[in-house]
Amino acid sequence: MEIQVEQYKQLVAEIGNLVVNGRENAARQVNTILVMTYWEIGRYIVEFEQKGYERAEYGSQLLDRLSRDLTLLYGKGFSRSNMLYMRKLYVFFPKRETLSHKLTWSHYFEILKSDSDLEVLFYAKQSEREKWSVRELKRQMKSLLFHRLALSTDKEGVLKLANEGHEVQEPEDLLKDPFVLEFLNIPEKQIYLESDLEERLISNLQQFLLELGKGFAFIARQYRMSIGGKHFRLDLLFYHRILKCFVLIDLKKGEIDHNDIGQMNLYLNYFKKEEATEGDNEPVGILLGAYKDHILVEYATSSITNKVLLAKYQLYLPDKRQLEKALNKLLETE
Repeated sequence: MEIQVEQYKQLVAEIGNLVVNGRENAARQVNTILVMTYWEIGRYIVEFEQKGYERAEYGSQLLDRLSRDLTLLYGKGFSRSNMLYMRKLYVFFPKRETLSHKLTWSHYFEILKSDSDLEVLFYAKQSEREKWSVRELKRQMKSLLFHRLALSTDKEGVLKLANEGHEVQEPEDLLKDPFVLEFLNIPEKQIYLESDLEERLISNLQQFLLELGKGFAFIARQYRMSIGGKHFRLDLLFYHRILKCFVLIDLKKGEIDHNDIGQMNLYLNYFKKEEATEGDNEPVGILLGAYKDHILVEYATSSITNKVLLAKYQLYLPDKRQLEKALNKLLETE
């Protein structure tokens, strides 16, 4: 019988899907087995130490000897640093049920570099929630995402953030203060225009979306609005699929002032009337500037019913010691 072309193409496609899914499932299973195996190795090491056969110190000779002997017996994968992090994996996650099957050993290797239990829990939860690659995880840790989110809440909020991750439920959850845009590679003291900032954000859109967080979908730049015979342009327009609303972002290279807030309020009113459709929630405006005056913000936004949010950005990675000091002070408060 003559093979029907369309049916044959469908057959090839269906077999192809099976192959791809099979390979993905196999990779996930291998990863799960690897993580669980390393967790068990960590458990053996800790139990060996607890029985008094070796002091539980990172500087002890146990890990050196294990690394050397296991490498001779089984090959690569048993460097001293790997052995150290296998031990840490068990110490931080004593219940194996708390390990994620979606995270690789490379994810856990990076996560366990964190300085506190709270950070470890947060980055594990958030990596799983937002499906970060290892490269994305490294960037978020380097930009101190946990500290930046934690300092915008209270002590109870910090503990919730660590145990549950960052979940966007309200427009205010969109903010990080500051947003870190080090990936633009603009020197701190270099003179630049708002258009330069916008151009670089578009050129590094994938990195910018990672910094903005889960749920943002890019729609347009320099979005044109005609209001009362005048033309206005919004720097960046997004839609947030979790909040189900438009998110308008205007960039300011200097300090945000009351005129910027009034203009954003105008844009939001326009979007409510002209752009929002059935099922959309009210739009959210974000003014992203290098500086903001908290008193001015309070007075300028007090009578506005629209959701106008103000946040700072910085072109360099934050000072870890400074943020850790502020976070520790927050956690010490009752």
